Amino acid sequence: MNPTSTLAVCVARKQREALGIDSFELVAADGAPLPVFTAGAHVDVHLPGGLVRQYSLCNPPGETHRYLMAVLRDPQSRGGSQAMHDLVREGDTLQISPPRNHFALAPDAQRHVLLAGGIGVTPLLCMAEHLVSTAANFEMHYCTRSRERTAFEARIAHSPLAPHVKFHWDDGPVQDRLALDALLAQPQAGVHVYVCGPKGFMDAVLSTARGLGWPEPQLHCEYFAGETAHPVDADSFEVQLASSGRVVRVPSDQTVVQALAACGIELQTSCEQGVCGTCLTRVLEGVPDHKDLYLTPEEQAANDQFLPCCSRAKSARLVLDL
Repeated sequence: MNPTSTLAVCVARKQREALGIDSFELVAADGAPLPVFTAGAHVDVHLPGGLVRQYSLCNPPGETHRYLMAVLRDPQSRGGSQAMHDLVREGDTLQISPPRNHFALAPDAQRHVLLAGGIGVTPLLCMAEHLVSTAANFEMHYCTRSRERTAFEARIAHSPLAPHVKFHWDDGPVQDRLALDALLAQPQAGVHVYVCGPKGFMDAVLSTARGLGWPEPQLHCEYFAGETAHPVDADSFEVQLASSGRVVRVPSDQTVVQALAACGIELQTSCEQGVCGTCLTRVLEGVPDHKDLYLTPEEQAANDQFLPCCSRAKSARLVLDL
């Protein structure tokens, strides 16, 4: 299936899973099987009002009769979670992309450590379902502010996942809180760490792991949102389109995507925060100033691609493969 095509799905069920969290069960509008997906995959959901947002699939991979997502009503939302909670109802038809996976399990891992913060449980729950079904060696730590904010607690507790999952509640006993230093104290070959959740939680996990000597290829993460604040001291620069030679100035108060759009040049975007990778563009000349959370540190260091929805330039001009 063409990755730019969309699927028509019906909201078969909408259900409250925890305080502020609703789940959405999607089935194909025509009743046909849905495309297969792998653990860690997400879909782009086209929402009322024209927004497009990414949501991880959290049902067991291999299921083709439905997709299951869970969405937190985020007070800092740019409209996506509010639309899902307030405007999407059972029986509605939505357009979604085929599943994509930028957060896959390492196929050569001997053991997996899954660290979920809040709504970040969604891709990791899917991973855990796959790992337990294949008798893989893994453990999962699920951190939330309180029990009432813990989605899918009953599903986990009454399934084969239960022996592998440890819950950590901020308002619970101190001895039950996640001790990152102890958990990650000894980097081991073949052990891979996966983390998803709020940026502060993820930064804490990754900085702890790196500080303790974990090799970068053994650390895997998926961010839900990037930094939305625009730097007040951003410099203007130019981008040149390699195909035509046309030069477009990017002022300090616009992104590359916005500057190109003002000139009638539309790039395909989705999250507009440097998270999803939809607008990834090759850089032929110049040095990008990477602001994204999508590329790995190694990919950023190569400086041959960037995310024009958020990243800028360290050089006066970038020549883009457009």
